[in-house]
Amino acid sequence: MRLRIGSRRSDLARIQARQVADALGDRYPEVAVDFHFRESQGDRDLTQPLWQMASKGVFTEDLRGDLIEGRCDLVVHSWKDLPIETGGETAVVATLPRADARDLLLVREDCWAGVAARRRLVLLTSSPRRMENLARFLPRALPAGIEAVEFRSVRGNIQTRVAKMWQEGIDGLVLAKAALDRLLAAPGEEFAETRQSLRSALAQCRWMVLPLTENPTAPAQGALAIEIATSREDLRAMLGEINCPSTFASVLREREILRGHGGGCHQAIGAHVIERPYGRMAMVRGRDEAGEVLAAFEYEPARPWPAPVDRARLWPLETSPNPWFERVTWEELPALPADGGGLWIARADALPAEWTVPASRIVWTAGMQTWYRLARRGVWVHGSAEGLGEQEDPGIGTLLGEAPGHLRWWKLTHDGAPEEGGASPSMRALPTYRLVPRTSPPDLTACDYFYWTSGSSFQRALACCPWLREKVHFCGPGKTREALRAAGIDPYLAPDHASWLAKMTRTGSEVAASDRTWEEGDSA
Repeated sequence: MRLRIGSRRSDLARIQARQVADALGDRYPEVAVDFHFRESQGDRDLTQPLWQMASKGVFTEDLRGDLIEGRCDLVVHSWKDLPIETGGETAVVATLPRADARDLLLVREDCWAGVAARRRLVLLTSSPRRMENLARFLPRALPAGIEAVEFRSVRGNIQTRVAKMWQEGIDGLVLAKAALDRLLAAPGEEFAETRQSLRSALAQCRWMVLPLTENPTAPAQGALAIEIATSREDLRAMLGEINCPSTFASVLREREILRGHGGGCHQAIGAHVIERPYGRMAMVRGRDEAGEVLAAFEYEPARPWPAPVDRARLWPLETSPNPWFERVTWEELPALPADGGGLWIARADALPAEWTVPASRIVWTAGMQTWYRLARRGVWVHGSAEGLGEQEDPGIGTLLGEAPGHLRWWKLTHDGAPEEGGASPSMRALPTYRLVPRTSPPDLTACDYFYWTSGSSFQRALACCPWLREKVHFCGPGKTREALRAAGIDPYLAPDHASWLAKMTRTGSEVAASDRTWEEGDSA
């Protein structure tokens, strides 16, 4: 059997089409593949901002026409390019596992001193969503007291946009990390020049993986759409064998969210769904066409929770200060490790004030509050686990040019913390503070439902109140869960305290994003 796969002509589109061809070849070795590459309307018009273009599907309609007219058997799109509403002659029937959907910020190293001096950052992007959300996020996340972020329109493929970053008056660029990852990892001599030029650009930039909680993606970003004519039932069954159901379901939910706000392809709205074994999280941020600011987080646990109860039966209602321990700086502070390992930081005060951390040193935070506090101290943060636990893969191996798991990590923590574990088997504990038990623990006797942000706090509470074993416990999906399980307790999982409190005190699962602390808190 011979199939013809259509896609756009850019390097990225050809790489994506070949990923689908490889997946088909792995499943069906007898299938031969030819490619049909062409330019789209969006490729031909590189001057008008996308959000101002009148027609929908400027990167996809030409290929859909080829599909309907039989010039190819299936086409591969970047799914985010597809309009929300599509015709009935074709259908998206499959996708591959999603690439890293997050956005990536690049800032020219030679511009950073000027950015810090004038407290203004000028970025290239044509996305209303990025403009809306990053104008609020970046002043808090960057370590330079940024007061304003300005945006300039940019068009072209990834290589073109990266090259335009060196125009006078431009400090940086925002782009989809999945696109850069695919180009950097593309095999073969065909893409060698592209890989080399992008590596050269990265070496001259600071970079930051932008968090989904503050900057949700365009719906379907990072996912591929495999489209066929609706009459090709034979291909529907074949492509079902390479489909990733969890990616497909997440993308459909994201597109449903956008449709609920009008469905415009270029609205200033980000919507992203995260699927984990313990539940599904959906985050929305932006501004709709009526000017309403959107900021919401929805969590649906995979394991049914107890019904909501009166607040008086819940503990804690606030997560600070820590009622079980006082944190005391280590008397003999270690020096900043000289081996270049990444720094995993669950609490901002775990990073000694005496350390000077260069911007080239990878810094990853457990949650967003730690990120913001470190930024105020002048630390460049590269990304965050966003409260999902240190087992979350940072996903930065391709940016670093290293094999997955190659980067070694130092987890800044307290004395007595486990030596290794987390996002990398080589994560090593580096104590920078001590935990001193408080002499007057809280009275928990009126409470029945508990949320734990720290394994150490739970262990201390259990030692003081052994009857806690009979109560109902919740925690995040990281190290705290391991501490509860070691005590014979199977906790319910919630991504953070705010989501737990919202869901346990009212019907429904939605919590305003502004109510969340976005803090993982798995270190006491």
